[in-house]
Amino acid sequence: MKHRILKFSFFIGALALASSCNDDFEALPVEQYTIDFIFSKTDSLGVNARQYLTTVYSQLQNGHNRVGDDYLDAASDDAVSSATVVVDITKLGTGQYNAVSQVPSDMRWANYYAGIRSATTFITNIEVVPLRDKLPSGVPMAKVWKSEARFIRAMHYFELLKRYGGVPLMGNRVLELGEDVELPRNTFEECVDYIVSECDAIKDSLRTHPIADPNANSHVVTKEAALALKARVLLYAASPLYNGGNVDPDNALTGYTNYDVSRWKRAADAAKDFIDQNTYFSLAPSFAKLFITDGNGETIFFRSGGANTNIEKNNGPVGFSGSNQGLGRTSPSQNLVDAFLMADGKFITDPGSGYNPADPYANRDPRLDQTVIHNGSMWLNASVETFQGGRHRPGGQVQQTKTGYYLRKFMGEFETAQNYGNTPHDWVVFRYAEILLNYAEAQNEFAGPTTEVYEMIRAIRERAGIQSGGGTYGLEDDLTQEEMRTIIRNERRIELAFEEHRYWDIRRWKIAEQVFSTPVNGVVIVKSGTVLNYNIVPVQNATFDEKRYFYPISFDEVIKNGNMSQNPQW
Repeated sequence: MKHRILKFSFFIGALALASSCNDDFEALPVEQYTIDFIFSKTDSLGVNARQYLTTVYSQLQNGHNRVGDDYLDAASDDAVSSATVVVDITKLGTGQYNAVSQVPSDMRWANYYAGIRSATTFITNIEVVPLRDKLPSGVPMAKVWKSEARFIRAMHYFELLKRYGGVPLMGNRVLELGEDVELPRNTFEECVDYIVSECDAIKDSLRTHPIADPNANSHVVTKEAALALKARVLLYAASPLYNGGNVDPDNALTGYTNYDVSRWKRAADAAKDFIDQNTYFSLAPSFAKLFITDGNGETIFFRSGGANTNIEKNNGPVGFSGSNQGLGRTSPSQNLVDAFLMADGKFITDPGSGYNPADPYANRDPRLDQTVIHNGSMWLNASVETFQGGRHRPGGQVQQTKTGYYLRKFMGEFETAQNYGNTPHDWVVFRYAEILLNYAEAQNEFAGPTTEVYEMIRAIRERAGIQSGGGTYGLEDDLTQEEMRTIIRNERRIELAFEEHRYWDIRRWKIAEQVFSTPVNGVVIVKSGTVLNYNIVPVQNATFDEKRYFYPISFDEVIKNGNMSQNPQW
């Protein structure tokens, strides 16, 4: 039905958005938009198709306060929500969900498939539009746009994969009403291979950095984004949860049914491929500024958040007046604070580190102050008081830190400012530091702590401001594979904090039971005269059941599809 009317709900919403941007849509009622109208054979500029592609992009998630106003990391051991009631992120972190009662802000099976459907609609129709433009490489713009949509579709599949394991792969099918929708799940391996093959297929038909017109196109999918997605997917696939640690050993839906060390090599090769092909990206000079600086040379792919004060107002400390008053929504944990190194690169548990529990924030890894606001931090030209009864931890019923800490990362430079001001708040999906960490992890698991593994960690630490120590940056010679694994995992935790890695890392490493065997802690600081006494206290307890390594597929999806298999133990 070439001239069929598009009636699925997303498309109506998408065109409503498009109509607000283009008067050409006003002449036709929304319920009568057709494939031929959107993908017109006479539209050489692709005006309508471009607007549709914009809606395809819009379904990629932005991670800032994404899960019911909280960061996903607040469901890990790195933070808790400061909300005064039980919210979605608390349910997610403590396992208060099942196949019927889900956490809608993260268990988004239907939303991801809506994104897959809209991307596939674009993919299967764009080539009829006679776009005249080409890239300097000669690739027709229709093929470029199609490849961008294929990347977005692959991203949606990856989001499904890490939540549910193997899921139904739709290919280029856009099912109509009345067609058979009782599709079985593809295996975990088939899903991984599909996503990776999509990245390989599209990489040479995408823009590459530097982008020719960054003001208009800095947000678009590029070859480097495709390579980064491939590297991340293969890293996950090689990880213990899927590669030898399957929660149901003979179940091909939840991972491989055998261990294969070569999967680590494949992941290492993918990350190294990015590093070797890259002539543009590098670690930004400033860790803190990279999140608020448009066009920095570390950000590979991002979702635009605009220039505003949203992050500051949602997460900044309470206790300020007027527009400077924050909601303090995110409470970083003592567990995370303790993970940050000393300035010389040693763990605080190292007897020779010089760590002083009575002055716990002194001589620490600079990333601590760039990630967490603690007692004594400067903020809005004031010294932050998170001791009991302090200005920024007043007690009572107002929402405030539960742990003695506030989030600092992603915010503007307001340490000595009088007021918040508009600051770029893009959500970074991929950045170069992750590629280096991906390579270090995969290479260490495959071949042990080689010279290249050391180089990656040293580069990350050097940029962070860790003291050189004669070029060692706190790394001892002759580390074992296990010792280096501990360092790499900790480096990921502190470098990538609140970027939606820790929550998934503790799952793919299959250490969640161990992580949640101890409480998520905070600090109670009691001020007596000029003396501060620091007391570590639990703020949230959560055991972890093995079944929670995967989300349950919604009961509605299972009962309406006779071929749908539920995840183990759900």
